[in-house]
Amino acid sequence: MKMCGVNCFLGKVALLCAVFSLVVICVFAQDGKAGIEEANTKVRGYFAVGCNLMYAVGGILGLIGAVRVYQKWAGGHPDTSSVAAAWFGACVFLVVVATVIKSFFGIA
Repeated sequence: MKMCGVNCFLGKVALLCAVFSLVVICVFAQDGKAGIEEANTKVRGYFAVGCNLMYAVGGILGLIGAVRVYQKWAGGHPDTSSVAAAWFGACVFLVVVATVIKSFFGIA
C-alpha cells in the first residue's frame, strides 16, 4: 500500500484552490451584454464633456494663432497669409471634427 506524502497533499490543496477560484469567478461574472451597454452609457456621458473640451482647445488655439499672425504681420514677414491659413484651418478642423463625430454617433 502506497502512502500519500506531502506532494500528494499539496496537489489536493492546489486542485481545491483551483476549483474554488472557478466557482468564485462564475459567481461574480456578469452578463456581457449588460457590460457593453454600461460602457456605452458611460462613453456617451463623457462625450459632451469631450466635445466642449475640443471647442475650448479650438478657442485657445485661435487666440494663440491670432497673436502669432499679428506678430508676423507687424514684423513684415512675407509668409503671414500662409501662417494665418494654417492656424485658421487648425481651429476649424477641431470644431468640425467635434460636430461631425456628434452627428455620426447620433449624440445630441
